[in-house]
Amino acid sequence: MTPYIFLQDGRKKYQLNLENRLIMEVKMSTISNYDPFRNFRSLQGEINRLFDRGLDDTTGQMTLWPMRVDIKEDEHQIVISSDVPGMEQKEIKVNIDNNMLTISGERKFDDEENKEKYHRVERTYGRFSRTFQLPNFTDAGKIQASYKNGVLEVTLPKLEEAKPRSIQVQVN
Repeated sequence: MTPYIFLQDGRKKYQLNLENRLIMEVKMSTISNYDPFRNFRSLQGEINRLFDRGLDDTTGQMTLWPMRVDIKEDEHQIVISSDVPGMEQKEIKVNIDNNMLTISGERKFDDEENKEKYHRVERTYGRFSRTFQLPNFTDAGKIQASYKNGVLEVTLPKLEEAKPRSIQVQVN
């Protein structure tokens, strides 16, 4: 028996002897791994997407897109930032009621008359709403909201009593 080597080129495999003479050409078939849980993972992904939409805090109905926020705090204030691109300032509402801050709005599809001409619409449209419990140390009368370049920022200033202060120690 003569020793040989295998070379693979794409989907073909060649068996060569040591003098590089072709002994046999073998066609490679595609081998795929069987995953019995593939359909379950797909179902789980669909369920996760369903619940990722969230509930409209004002009506209890499902919203079309969840409003994601960043919340940061320093010694003077809390700032809530959210990306709401493609909207105008008048389409966004910020309300305070019973120590609850609600940010809501609706992004409408602009081109309804040509909707059938679109092949794919991936951007999200529809209502959104998000409600936050205000901490006891916020000054609700001084809350401000600004909207610039598609980013909404709501600033919650802290009460003077809640801000950190230093107390000097007296020597008797």
